[in-house]
Amino acid sequence: MTVDWGMAVQAAIAATVAGVVAVLVVIAVGRRSPSLAALLTPVSVVVTVAVGVAAGARSMALQGSQLAAVWTVLLAALPVALVIGVLLARRTSALQEDAAREVAARQADAMVEARRREMVAWLSHDLRTPLAGIRAMAEALEDGVAPDPSAYHRRILDSVDRLSTMVEDLLALSRLHSGELSLQRELLPLRDLVSDAIADAEPLARAHGVTLTGECDDTVHAYADGDGLTRALQNLVVNAVRYTPAPGAVRVDATADGRWTTVRVHDTCGGIPADDLERVFEPGWRGTSARTPENESGAGLGLAVVAGMADALGGSVAVRNDGPGCVFELRLPATADA
Repeated sequence: MTVDWGMAVQAAIAATVAGVVAVLVVIAVGRRSPSLAALLTPVSVVVTVAVGVAAGARSMALQGSQLAAVWTVLLAALPVALVIGVLLARRTSALQEDAAREVAARQADAMVEARRREMVAWLSHDLRTPLAGIRAMAEALEDGVAPDPSAYHRRILDSVDRLSTMVEDLLALSRLHSGELSLQRELLPLRDLVSDAIADAEPLARAHGVTLTGECDDTVHAYADGDGLTRALQNLVVNAVRYTPAPGAVRVDATADGRWTTVRVHDTCGGIPADDLERVFEPGWRGTSARTPENESGAGLGLAVVAGMADALGGSVAVRNDGPGCVFELRLPATADA
């Protein structure tokens, strides 16, 4: 068999060029899709070899059965390369997904830790402030220098109520996040729950100069835990009252559309900046000055408890700006099979 060395050199050059092009293609594709690059890699190897073999066969002047044998081997190698490529692509894709999940988990953990530290700092400040006030007023009463003892007693009770609310919200949020909260779901008439939430917040509304009203038909029900839903409603109403300046108004209503029940709390707080709407339900978030009352502030846990409770009950909560204020919407299953 005679070898045309000129053709052999050309075959080597052709194989080299094909290989370089294949590598560049794989690199370019790999920047956008590593899994697709993994699929192309074995195919590129077979194509490169095919180019070299074809050129080599030409340089050796192969004909007939010899040339047919060469092409048969190449054609048989191509599906094998495709199978290997598919397996590599799947493995690469799985590794990508694992890496992405790990990165996302680390980022989520870092965000949770950052928020936890921020919340602890806020809680420490919010707990110290009423405690310092209670101590100062108690000392004034003990020393007999309080100008109005009854007013001091009322202020001490108010501070104790604030501390109690903070602790209860913190415990509820902790139980929700740990999955330790026990829920007893049943079909509940919302009229009574809405009325109770309004009655509980009425003294606070009067103190803030806010008009508090509500409306709910007897036919509106929700499939939920009584204690959990009561706390969520109370937190929504109290939050709306606290952030509504006098003379403002807060209105509560509830409707049902068959499968779902929606409780809406309308206020006249002046609205929430669009950039902050997504953060309203984050633990520890208390907003900008537009949503920060002058004389008191919570620990930023009330709405986080509402969001956690809504999720635990199979529902959701959202907020949007509407007219002179905001509308908070608590959406819950209306029946057991909703």
